[in-house]
Amino acid sequence: MANIIEVHDLAAPELTLFSHLTEAQLRNRSDPEKGIFIAESSKVIKLALKYGCKPLAFLMERKRITGQAQDIIRECGDVSIYTGDRELLAKLTGYKLTRGILCALTRPKLAAAENLITKARRIAVLDGITDSTNVGAIFRSAAALGMDAILITPSCCDPLCRRSVRVSMGTIFQLPWARIGEDISILRTWGFKTVAMALNLDSVGIEDKKLAAEKRLALIFGSEGYGLSSAVIAACDYAVKIPMAHQVDSLNVAAASAVAFWQLRI
Repeated sequence: MANIIEVHDLAAPELTLFSHLTEAQLRNRSDPEKGIFIAESSKVIKLALKYGCKPLAFLMERKRITGQAQDIIRECGDVSIYTGDRELLAKLTGYKLTRGILCALTRPKLAAAENLITKARRIAVLDGITDSTNVGAIFRSAAALGMDAILITPSCCDPLCRRSVRVSMGTIFQLPWARIGEDISILRTWGFKTVAMALNLDSVGIEDKKLAAEKRLALIFGSEGYGLSSAVIAACDYAVKIPMAHQVDSLNVAAASAVAFWQLRI
């Protein structure tokens, strides 16, 4: 049976999960398996539960308890549900709750990258992308447009940060992903041709038929401001660009990823 608790004291220690912990503290870098993350909206929370994440606590508007969250509550047994009016909860979190529901969950255990991609033919590699909105949007496009998996380098934003999870619309739980080191040359030993998405003068166009003909491709996307480093580009089999019109210099990385995923899908 649900353990419903009215929020009166915004400084109550049991609410720290939703109010004071930074993303780095939630992640628990020293012991990731003990880390947690925050999911927003009933749709995203349902997907997280479906794919094995365990709920630790809920924060939700009072009206959601007998509304869109009631089936989730039934599924989660006696997990604590902290509740109050929308304005009060916004004071606690510092932002308005998306569709009135937050859930703190255990982080999923990630597979080793080399084990995750044994049968993959098209994967994305995110290197140095620091905007959580872009990371979430890339996951959503990758899932929708047929990528088999995503690999994350150490310099990339955590895909399980709150905003990334929300923007991904839960696809972060549906699409396999794993972490990889800085040295992307290992992708070649795993049987992939590597594609640096970069607007270099010697880049080939994304419509190049040689690209589509490759059996296994790893599409590598770089930071929002500077793109991929020259070292990463030099280490790749291809440097590939999306042709631009009207003197536009580039696309946002999330938009560029969607174009690349569509063009090079199998």
